[in-house]
Amino acid sequence: MSGGDTRANSLTNSLVIGIHFDLICPWCFIGKRHLAFARERFAQKFPDIAVETVWHPVQLLPDVPEQGLPFAEFYERRLGSAEAVRQRRQQITLAARSAGLELDLAGIERMPNTARAHELLSRVAALGAPASYEALLERLFAAYFQRGEDIGDAATLRALAEEVGVLPDRLAAATKADAGLAPAAPADTSAIAGVPHFVFNGRRSLAGAQDATLLLVAMSQAVQASATA
Repeated sequence: MSGGDTRANSLTNSLVIGIHFDLICPWCFIGKRHLAFARERFAQKFPDIAVETVWHPVQLLPDVPEQGLPFAEFYERRLGSAEAVRQRRQQITLAARSAGLELDLAGIERMPNTARAHELLSRVAALGAPASYEALLERLFAAYFQRGEDIGDAATLRALAEEVGVLPDRLAAATKADAGLAPAAPADTSAIAGVPHFVFNGRRSLAGAQDATLLLVAMSQAVQASATA
């Protein structure tokens, strides 16, 4: 029996990772990729511990109109100048590359309202198919940050769901263009320190797009703390 197996036998046999996120946050996409790397390393270290991820939507900008806003104008107004936008893009691009992601921030035309996209994800979650949820979540991030697609648009969301095998007849109520926006899930700054925000077994938490090494440490500490409790 390997050393990893021996440690696993002395620990709790499960790890639940809660992740607060929004689809317009590039750090959430970057953090998601770092978490995937950390999970691979965790599985090697603790092969007997089952890991579950639970995604918690946080709508950062619920006041964005249903049809969205021009992205470039929105961010220049938000950050104060074109130079500030350029510097932020450079910062995000470099951080993304460290996680193996190539983003096309210049290709984003619309700042969407993410309520409808989060509602779509919630309906997929209700289907009880975690793999479909993860595939759609990844596809939504890629659609926005790599392909410049409008993830606030109902027709676009229908197409993205179909791309990952979620058929429209199961999600008709969530993806009809006239269904209206789902109730907003506003950021609760009293509970979390921004997004992405990771919580491990309800015992350890990390804020921000932390690298895989730090996430792995927190995951390991969480299962050890759960076993002790």
